[in-house]
Amino acid sequence: MSIVLKSISEAISRIEYLLDQSNDRVLIGVVGKPGAGKSTFTAELIKNLSDVKPTLVPMDGYHLSNIQLANLGLSDRKGAFNTFDVTGYVNLLRRINSESNTDIYFPVFHREIEESYAADGVVKAGSRLVITEGNYLLFDQGGWQAVKPELTEAWFIKVDDQIRVDRLIKRHELFGKDKQSAILWATGSDEINAKAVENNIAQADVIIEGF
Repeated sequence: MSIVLKSISEAISRIEYLLDQSNDRVLIGVVGKPGAGKSTFTAELIKNLSDVKPTLVPMDGYHLSNIQLANLGLSDRKGAFNTFDVTGYVNLLRRINSESNTDIYFPVFHREIEESYAADGVVKAGSRLVITEGNYLLFDQGGWQAVKPELTEAWFIKVDDQIRVDRLIKRHELFGKDKQSAILWATGSDEINAKAVENNIAQADVIIEGF
């Protein structure tokens, strides 16, 4: 049965417990539907755990480029489970778990240009805590099923769906979509992805509520 945490302080205490239980690097996966607040939540964790030199590794760095999506006929489904380099992402997680004494570089997605920069982020040697976040860390198709075994724990953020969709609409508007296009994307493509993510909540080790 999943553990339920209801505050940042409880989440921090859980991570401190995991760090105390082992000398190995701790790799936490934060999962949630689009707009669930994953980035805000993980930023709070990073800010409050600076003493263990944490690193945030977003899954979104492994988005396929816009050129590759066009080649595959998937431009209108960007963000779906099959629009990422999942093998590259899994290999990164394996390196994070096995190479604690060397710097590990990874790509970072930049929403303002809708593309990733290669080697833009780094997990520094000696970092005790790595937090990775994304929609599909618990997904059970298309190669994503290889992610969960690499995680110390997988945490699922639960949030009211109307709040989540409102956030998505505002985000899409912020990055250039007009109001109608933002609504269509948030209630269309994003919602298809959200339903896919929701199907795997039972696999989460921890449920985050009330964030």
